[in-house]
Amino acid sequence: MIWLADVGAPSPDARNSPILEDSDEEFDLLMQAQEEQAYCYFNNVAYDNGSFVCSGSGEQLRCERGMWIREGGCDSTNP
Repeated sequence: MIWLADVGAPSPDARNSPILEDSDEEFDLLMQAQEEQAYCYFNNVAYDNGSFVCSGSGEQLRCERGMWIREGGCDSTNP
């Protein structure tokens, strides 16, 4: 089992990168328009591309090019 940082819920007063689903209609357009960024931010903390975290809602997020991509749930027994 891989341990993922529990980052809590995004604070509206903190720096946060956008959270997307790869099934979003605008996903491909946003990925093409997004400049290559080395980090995603969650509550003012920078995470490297390829990093995984668990948000306060129990969602697993992956950092890709400065945006968070929803990867499913954080519960390994019920993904």
